[in-house]
Amino acid sequence: MNRAGFYLFVALSYTVTLLPMRALHLLSDMLWPFFYHVVKYRRKVVEKNLRNAFPEKSPEERVKIAKRFYRHLTDMILETLKAMHMTTEQIEKRFSVPDTSLLDRFFSEGRDVVALGSHYNNWEWFSALQLSSKHRVITIYKPLTDKNFDRFLQKIRTRFGLWVTPMNHIARDLVKCRSEKILTMSGFIGDQTPPPDDNAYWTTFLNQDTGFYRGAEKVAIKYDMAVVFIDIVKKKRSCYEVEYHLLSEHPREEEPNAIIARYAAKLEEVIRSKPEYWLWSHRRWKYKKPLSHD
Repeated sequence: MNRAGFYLFVALSYTVTLLPMRALHLLSDMLWPFFYHVVKYRRKVVEKNLRNAFPEKSPEERVKIAKRFYRHLTDMILETLKAMHMTTEQIEKRFSVPDTSLLDRFFSEGRDVVALGSHYNNWEWFSALQLSSKHRVITIYKPLTDKNFDRFLQKIRTRFGLWVTPMNHIARDLVKCRSEKILTMSGFIGDQTPPPDDNAYWTTFLNQDTGFYRGAEKVAIKYDMAVVFIDIVKKKRSCYEVEYHLLSEHPREEEPNAIIARYAAKLEEVIRSKPEYWLWSHRRWKYKKPLSHD
């Protein structure tokens, strides 16, 4: 995106998202058919992913999931931009964490935490997690090629006190926090696609050979951090609840890849329960399993 186009996008986004959420829902109702029927945004990718993930479902069932996905996707885009204007009280009302007891226990024990999330429901509202956490919340991200858009997103993501850091800086940040006696929760989006030359963990996920980054598990083992799964539950339109599930309390006692395997199994369970809320437009299976992993 060139600079003029970027500033036009920001101005339009800022203006449109001044509207109340109910008006944004009406806008989303008009936009999702446009993306699905007219632009056909990554529609072939979505259809292929659904066909491979759910071969047991009929074509009609998969079409229903696809349409629901596009509606949810447009909701999520507008929700993410809406965060530019939301107050602390507003975001806490729409992205709540009813039970923090698991994280509170680790905090009282002086334990750092690795939190494994995914592209499910509104992961961009992870920006509000610092409001409910005693830990310093750090999210790991991959910087975008478009620097203007990257800075724009980081400004939204850090509005409520969240720290963001590239993967290659997480060790530095953890060491710094530990030296200052700051307990951390490091958030990883665990369903990213590792490159073909990465030493990934491969397993069967949604009926397909799927690679997973090992980074989160390696960090947990190196720094002896408890590992939790972040489940975002959609209660109603633009209202979510976060649930934390324990994946590993003592990662150094685990077998290699056990934590990532547990994460993959939990994520698949979540996706199968409400498939329309996962990011089906992501080219998750663009790389094949290397022969060396057979």
